[in-house]
Amino acid sequence: MGILAYITWDVSPEIFTLGPLTVRWYGLLFALGFVIGQRILSKIYQAEGRTEKDVDIITIYMIVGTVLGARLGHCLFYEPEYYLSNPIEILKIWEGGLASHGATVGILLSLYLFARKFKLNYLWVLDRIVIVVALGGALIRLGNLMNSEIIGKVSYVPWAFKFVQNNEIINGVAANLQPRHPAQLYESISTFLLFLFTYWLWSKRKALTPNGTIFGLFVVILFTLRFLYEFLKENQVDTEDYLLQTIGMNIGQLLSIPLVIIGIIIWIWATKNPRYGYNAKTEAELNNAVK
Repeated sequence: MGILAYITWDVSPEIFTLGPLTVRWYGLLFALGFVIGQRILSKIYQAEGRTEKDVDIITIYMIVGTVLGARLGHCLFYEPEYYLSNPIEILKIWEGGLASHGATVGILLSLYLFARKFKLNYLWVLDRIVIVVALGGALIRLGNLMNSEIIGKVSYVPWAFKFVQNNEIINGVAANLQPRHPAQLYESISTFLLFLFTYWLWSKRKALTPNGTIFGLFVVILFTLRFLYEFLKENQVDTEDYLLQTIGMNIGQLLSIPLVIIGIIIWIWATKNPRYGYNAKTEAELNNAVK
């Protein structure tokens, strides 16, 4: 087991409390994702001739799409029977329960409405937004770590975490009594690296990058990693235990498969039918416009 058998993780999810107001790490990191992302997106949009106003508007669409999609995704994907029987509970977002797959659907729908309203190419919009989505995802998973939630399976690797703040009973044993994979940290680090990769990919050619290629690669990489990480994570609801026993996969993995397939299809289509810029010009049209 080595000299360092595990890391004791005993961080409070709360930063401070001031009267009725409690500031939590998760909420702060969630908000930082949008704040920092907005600044990065502003730089990207300005480099391609779009305005600061575009960024302000798309940020509103993103916030609404992310929060509604993530909440509804959790309620309908993971605990549909409970929430459909108690629909008022769906509104209690402060009690926790957000799903990244639901957030993905919410973002895709909200940005489709944004692109349609402002007559921008949908894939061009998605290519730019996934760069900041990756950064936001890294911060959200860091928030999960601060909450000691979405923990990994029992492990005795030297970097395993004992989540002291987590009193959940898993398989008859208190979760905080056993060292576990810091699955949240794995995902946070990998999505931050994905942010660096997608930003680098955009910065190489900017408007000369075929619409859809960055989005396609992002979706394939993100949800392939998500599929693999699920093998290291504890299931979040009892339904997943049943699925794992019957088909060998949990809900997160089942939802990841179609997204990986969609990403591959879009990436192949984008490389074979290249269009460029927010007006989806062909290469010849783009060259003529530059001249």
